[in-house]
Amino acid sequence: MTLLVSALLSLVLTACQGNGTAGETAAADTSAKPNIILLYADDLGYGDISCNGATKIHTPNIDRLAAEGLRFTNGHAAAATCTPSRYAILTGEYAWRKKGTGILPGDASLIIPLDRATLPSMLKKAGYATAAVGKWHLGLGSQGEPDWNSEIRPGPNETGFDYAFFFPATADRVPTVFIENHKVVALDSADPITVSYKEKVGDEPTAREHPELLKMKYSHGHDGTIVNGIGRIGFMQGGQRARWADEEVEDVFTVKAQEFIEDHRTKPFFLYLAFTDIHVPRMPDTRFKGKSGLGYRGDAILQLDWAVGRIMKTLDQLGLAKNTIVLFTSDNGPVLDDGYQDGAVEMANGHKPAGEMSGGKYSILEGGTRVPFIVRWPAAIKPGVSDALVSQVDLLASFAAFTGQSLNSADAPDSYNVMDALTGKSKQGRSTLVEQGNGLALVEGNWKYIAPHKGPKIAKNVNIALGNDMQPQLYDLKSDLAEKNNQAAAQPDRVKEMAAKLEKIRSDGRSRK
Repeated sequence: MTLLVSALLSLVLTACQGNGTAGETAAADTSAKPNIILLYADDLGYGDISCNGATKIHTPNIDRLAAEGLRFTNGHAAAATCTPSRYAILTGEYAWRKKGTGILPGDASLIIPLDRATLPSMLKKAGYATAAVGKWHLGLGSQGEPDWNSEIRPGPNETGFDYAFFFPATADRVPTVFIENHKVVALDSADPITVSYKEKVGDEPTAREHPELLKMKYSHGHDGTIVNGIGRIGFMQGGQRARWADEEVEDVFTVKAQEFIEDHRTKPFFLYLAFTDIHVPRMPDTRFKGKSGLGYRGDAILQLDWAVGRIMKTLDQLGLAKNTIVLFTSDNGPVLDDGYQDGAVEMANGHKPAGEMSGGKYSILEGGTRVPFIVRWPAAIKPGVSDALVSQVDLLASFAAFTGQSLNSADAPDSYNVMDALTGKSKQGRSTLVEQGNGLALVEGNWKYIAPHKGPKIAKNVNIALGNDMQPQLYDLKSDLAEKNNQAAAQPDRVKEMAAKLEKIRSDGRSRK
């Protein structure tokens, strides 16, 4: 169904409903399974939204979600970078257990096992229509590099999604094309796509060779093929008609998501909408450029908030809001300069993307994985704030229990049923959580133990404290959220106990009992 037809239908429904009571009651029948929408931001920090304390930027639509739902102050991504977080949220397994789950190039093979339950496959068995829209970044194909000019499989569809509209990796990696289910959108067979992450292919200009062609200069990396005036990671030749412009991407994803909601409004659906914002290159639609006063990064936050508002409006217009669970979160913590000169550092203006926490993207410190985490379900969740410890890795087990689905022993080895915490029925979430940066950390109650790990203290290119140290670290997060006072030397018994628990979780191969 097109958006125009949907708008006309909405007007008709409004006219037929009079004051709306009868129509709303039918559409919001809570005896039916609730729809589930997972809104997944990219690189959005805990402090990047105004409901979490941001004062330099206003995010009214995300704030409305929080005001009408449950806002978590201790909600976590499974890792401090994107691919491992996305792997964990869909599989219920900590990504550090599986080799090859680091940040993937754009031509990587699929890393999600096809012989185990995933979040979409489990919900599909529960009677849900399932869709993935947006950023994928979990690999495509079974062996070697995908053939971009043929059917591309396995991919999202084979992991449990009935419908998929996505781009392969990140917006700063080639190929810069949309894929719908198994095929590149708008591909011209006379102009086939070639991709390489090893060497230049074809004769297209690169950012390193022709910086004068750039509309956004790079600061580090991103010196490969120029697409839409922006240098990318990797090299690409061909596919000219299929290439997208950065300014249109978020709008296209939002429209595709709206169309899926409209087409499936009469039966339960699960929508995984993985936004490209606010990942680099931050090149939002022209209507948002210069609006935030914080550079293109701030403008991208405004665009993300707008997209969230569009999804909420669609639910409102179709009478679906009351019985739809909307979960909003981010794949990892924030980063300012992540490879482009986009004003994020120079125009920060006192904005604190991670709030009071240290670290950010790539970091084992709290700013790396403690992210925005909001759940709204007007039919069943009372608005409020929760400090329960919850993680994105828990969604598979939680929704499996919620929908009455059983999991095999091999499925979701690190996913816990925390549905009572997610819906506000309990103030207790997980008892322990493993965080992933370069190394690993264990959170238990207020205490956080960071295992010794070699590496630089600061990631120089992005200027983020990584939390690496060859000595054990122990922090009381209740009194020291910024992780400034290492208490390991003063509490050797606690360090020993938590180190042993972390090692057991590692060696057992699972943490879910």
